[in-house]
Amino acid sequence: MSEKTFQNPVLSGFYPDPSICRVGDDYYLVTSSFVYFPGLPIFHSRDLVNWEQIGHGIHDADQLDYKNCETSLGLWAPSIRYHQGTYYIINTFVSEGREARRDNYIITAKNPAGPWSKAHFIEGADGIDSSLFFDEDGRIWYVGNFIVETPLYPEGHHGIYLQELDPETLQFTGERTVIWDGFKTRSKWIEAPHLYRHDGWYYLMVAEGGTFENHSVMMARCKTIDGDYEICPRNPIVTHRHLPLTNPISVVGHADIVETQKREWWMVLLGVRPNADKDFATGRETFLIPVIWDTDGWLRVDNANGCVNSQERLPDLTPCPVPVPSACDNFESAKLKLMWNTIHPTKELFYSLTERPGFLRLKLLPEVMQEVCTPAFIGRRQTNICFRCTAAMEFTPRFDYEQAGLALIQDDRFHYIFTVTLEASTPVLQLWKTEHATPVLLHQAAIPEHGRIYLSILGNHDSYSFYYGTQEEELSVFYKGAPASVLSSLTNGGFTGAYIGMYATANHHHCDDHADFDWFTYEPVGAK
Repeated sequence: MSEKTFQNPVLSGFYPDPSICRVGDDYYLVTSSFVYFPGLPIFHSRDLVNWEQIGHGIHDADQLDYKNCETSLGLWAPSIRYHQGTYYIINTFVSEGREARRDNYIITAKNPAGPWSKAHFIEGADGIDSSLFFDEDGRIWYVGNFIVETPLYPEGHHGIYLQELDPETLQFTGERTVIWDGFKTRSKWIEAPHLYRHDGWYYLMVAEGGTFENHSVMMARCKTIDGDYEICPRNPIVTHRHLPLTNPISVVGHADIVETQKREWWMVLLGVRPNADKDFATGRETFLIPVIWDTDGWLRVDNANGCVNSQERLPDLTPCPVPVPSACDNFESAKLKLMWNTIHPTKELFYSLTERPGFLRLKLLPEVMQEVCTPAFIGRRQTNICFRCTAAMEFTPRFDYEQAGLALIQDDRFHYIFTVTLEASTPVLQLWKTEHATPVLLHQAAIPEHGRIYLSILGNHDSYSFYYGTQEEELSVFYKGAPASVLSSLTNGGFTGAYIGMYATANHHHCDDHADFDWFTYEPVGAK
């Protein structure tokens, strides 16, 4: 890679639906997180390329009720904006099905690292992917998507509406105006609207085509904010729908733009990195591309091919590297690091970092991974296509229903469980593959009654391999070649990416036992 270019994605792993804002010389970015908690990860950068996580928008179990949603529901596409000393995130909480209940709320903070306020729901705000626009006259506008009640074509007839918000109550005031009905362009699944003011025009940018193979970025503009928007004649302004799904970067879309202090414009958007079989376990990731306002007044991609590339030129900003997270977490802090998540928030913690200092202790809960629940799981995103992770676990099961080890998951329906348990009073190590919520035992082997075991997973483009041992430096192969397609969003139609972490269960039994993890390492093997 040239010193004058950077490598995409700028956020590797499951970080979809990016939204960005600038405050002075600082840039802030937030992405979707669905049912994982803490939710809505927030990042800071000073050069648009190097990003450091500084917090979460949803960081307290009392902020928002997750309602035990299934994995691809929950916290969908957020938008972050700054206005007169306050940061705003607006977000859609989706429950009861993907096109069922959609509640839009706002959280605010004086510091983007937090703390953020409780969720402030907007009455009557339906649809998804809402965004805020603060106009020059001081008015606040809500822009969101809606499902057309009487569709004029059978699938995906959506539109974009605009309505003013009262600055004190953050509730709707005035009339709702439809500013882009998909019928005008025969568009499917118009969503992710953002409004911008530039050169005397209001510009509306949306995603279109769904978040997979037909994904794209579209634009429209109008001289008045609530008028008849003119559709960009060059739409879509960004897409890879004309390229094969095996392109190194695919399904690009769902964008936001920002102007730098050097008067450059840059776009953040999602995309995926598929393998030769079109699968992508790392999920939808955050990419960065240069854009420019062309002579006709419309935005275009400012590179040689008009696409999202693995390498792009650097922004005209002073490089500002950020600390590289340690490959190993020794669990020596009293709080979990920002990279760790649970599935749903829990007010009664099932883990402890203080009961045995220097260890992460997981209680064996009755909940199991293949159900919509809050299992005893603490995981982090798979951020590299090729990686190795290893954990040191101390666990002595007393009953055959007790299990603890590692989990590699896409959601409750698709995952791998690599755990120690008992079989006829003998300690065994098992690998389970779950597809469509049906577990299948791939391999089982007896292990010594040692108490301490090292579990390791090696991932590559199309498979995962599993290793174990009682000595850290002497790991043996347990199972090779488990297909990565099990965790691909293309396979299961999910919106998340793979997570890897520590898991414990009593399989619908109640017990007081636990598993202790001394450390967990994750490191890339090769490039991103």
